Amino acid sequence: MARVLITGGAGFIGSHAADALLAAGHEVRLLDNLSPQVHGSQRHRPLYLDKAAELVVGDITDALAIERALRGADMVLHLASSVGVGQSMYDIASYVRTNELGTAMLLEALSKRPVERLVVASSMSIYGEGLCRSADGSVVAPAERTIGQLRKGQWELRDDDGRPLEPLPTPESKQPTLSSIYALNKYAQERMCLIIAKAYGIPTVALRFFNVFGPHQALSNPYTGVLAIFAARLLNNRPPLVFEDGLQRRDFIHVTDVARACVLALESDRSDDVFNIGSGQSRTILSVAHDLARVMGRPGIAPEITGKYRAGDIRHCFADISKARDALGFEPRVGFEEGLDELAGYLADQIAEDRAEKATEELSQRGLVA
Repeated sequence: MARVLITGGAGFIGSHAADALLAAGHEVRLLDNLSPQVHGSQRHRPLYLDKAAELVVGDITDALAIERALRGADMVLHLASSVGVGQSMYDIASYVRTNELGTAMLLEALSKRPVERLVVASSMSIYGEGLCRSADGSVVAPAERTIGQLRKGQWELRDDDGRPLEPLPTPESKQPTLSSIYALNKYAQERMCLIIAKAYGIPTVALRFFNVFGPHQALSNPYTGVLAIFAARLLNNRPPLVFEDGLQRRDFIHVTDVARACVLALESDRSDDVFNIGSGQSRTILSVAHDLARVMGRPGIAPEITGKYRAGDIRHCFADISKARDALGFEPRVGFEEGLDELAGYLADQIAEDRAEKATEELSQRGLVA
């Protein structure tokens, strides 16, 4: 079995990937800077990490930390990243430094010491708007909504004649439309890894994660996944804040399914390729807010529809997972309701600082929410 280095391995997805790799018989080492935004100011080793996983505390932009973490590693799962569409639109240098420079430094180290395999985490955010079907039945890649449309509350996607577009599952073949700095970062990460790995003979694939949810997600990080943000609000008996009209559609995938996809990708012989990792189903943000309140025992706390929009947000995007199913043998196992019930059990013992309104205010002050 292999020794696998997981960058960002102490985080939400990394910890579950570590569990899955250990269960499969691999050795696991984690490189993580224990960012205060994710792990709190004390920056302790998270209790949820398996003791069998070795933790190297260090930053992905620190060449010495990378060199130390890579010693003896056979494979690399590159998850280290600053995550958040909204925050990336004002904390620009920090996001570029962590996501792009950090990836560059890892790749420089790998160019000197190639490994057997590299898997890099990308994101559905690179697609911008997902594919749609027009009124005449043709499949189209919709244009971004204009600021003028958003200011008028014209949320839905329409064609040039003003007719509504029907959202469709989005395959890997859709050309990227980079609507935020975070989306640009993730596309740069996957392309850098594929380019350098091909040059140095390192078999590499990129996994484009959709909306990942489940235990261990940072509840007090206001730029994390929407379910964690909603959970923090509900734990404090406050309504989830829903942008636009709440009818935007997303694809929610349980973190254990994502972890299993990482193992499949590391153990696969596929190379120089990209795969969607999602559930293949779509749900509105508004329905998800209601569902979460119900399973948390707070059905009386209705979500607050703000009617506001955030710069960089898209309307609809959900995954076509047929390629990952055929090539990697990936099939989601955890249904949304089952995953929500598990999440509710985890949340029952959690305390969260609700920072959603502060984060929205930070964006508003910069003109990124209106």
